[in-house]
Amino acid sequence: MEAILNTKQKQSTSVIPMIIIGLLFFIFGFVTWLNGSLIPFLKIICQLSTFQSLYVTLVFYIAYTVMALPSSWLLARTGYKNGMACGLAVMVVGTLLFIPAANSANYVFFLIGLFILGTGLTILQTAANPYLVILGPKESAAMRISLMGIVNKGAGVIVPLVFSALILSDLGDTSEQALATLDEGQIQALSERLILPYLYMAGALVFLIALVKFSSLPGIEPEQPQDNNGQSGILQFPQVVLGALALFAYVGVEVIAGDTIGLFGADLGVSNFATLTSYTMVFMVLGYLIGIICIPKYLQQKNALITSGIAGSLCVFGIIVSSTESSSISGFLWGFTTIATIPDPVFFVALMGLSHALVWPAVWPLALDGLGKFTAQGSALLIMGISGGALIPMLYGGFAEANDTQSAYWVALPCYLFILFYAVKGHKMRAWKKSK
Repeated sequence: MEAILNTKQKQSTSVIPMIIIGLLFFIFGFVTWLNGSLIPFLKIICQLSTFQSLYVTLVFYIAYTVMALPSSWLLARTGYKNGMACGLAVMVVGTLLFIPAANSANYVFFLIGLFILGTGLTILQTAANPYLVILGPKESAAMRISLMGIVNKGAGVIVPLVFSALILSDLGDTSEQALATLDEGQIQALSERLILPYLYMAGALVFLIALVKFSSLPGIEPEQPQDNNGQSGILQFPQVVLGALALFAYVGVEVIAGDTIGLFGADLGVSNFATLTSYTMVFMVLGYLIGIICIPKYLQQKNALITSGIAGSLCVFGIIVSSTESSSISGFLWGFTTIATIPDPVFFVALMGLSHALVWPAVWPLALDGLGKFTAQGSALLIMGISGGALIPMLYGGFAEANDTQSAYWVALPCYLFILFYAVKGHKMRAWKKSK
């Protein structure tokens, strides 16, 4: 009886932390997936090539590599709760830097603001993800992270639509070809449209700082094991090192699917290119719903990864071999609605969102399993894997410049194959060498 009461008490005390963390994950998604609309927009107002426009993903995601370990040190000093407030404050600074950037249409200013935003998100992610693993049984951790993923990607569905409504709504023809004909004064006026949305974002972040600071979020300490098999540092745990590489691959293909789809659509002459990220995010939300329903009752976390690796590889082949002249797949699936259809290769880019949606929630509990007192360091190392979103899209951009935007999606295939390796073998490894 006492055990049942303790369980109910734990569930009730977890509700408020989950709601607050849910709001933070919404902010993660809103800020992150705004890049998908921002990239083709900045390409126009700053007169960039495809490769140059992908510096947006480079500076945004490289912050996760540069600042992950400093974030873990900050959290060790401040605690998770105060660390979250610090991360939000850093994001306010980055958001406000968009005002002089928009006034001057200066790409460097935009990139500095994006790096600072990425730094703030690094602090928040380093704190928030361990909360989700620890706030309940580890067997259902992927389900909880999937729930937060719906919130995160739900924001990703909304933000391109908000961006298009606030920035592009009264411009008439918003195809890349039409916007490229704007004169210098019109481009400056278009750039200044970014000011008001980012002011709103800064205000929302200040509200969240107060919410986190004065909330009842509990202090969470990782479980202390009696023995870690002699391991003295986080790099001695293959499951977390390989997990970080799996997340490196995953975030790379996630950003490619979410942030290059607008560029790809614009290249094909799709008029609603600024909203294409929403298609990817809808498929990702569908994937997270599958995770919530199926994990762990019907689908083990490792099997979710296996499915992701295989499905993602098939999507890459679909992108490469399908015709850019055909929209038959989306026409069949939703052509009877008012939702705009898209070329088949663009559809497969969006479908990548469904194929890899469960990678993030499945890797975290598998990688952190058994770390004990090294959990904070493991979390920081996994967060560093987000730098795949900086480097792999740049590789895509290089291939796109040298060849074309469609064939460049081959760069995603090795990423999905590594995710498959981690699912089959990598997550089981507990030592680099077997004891003799």
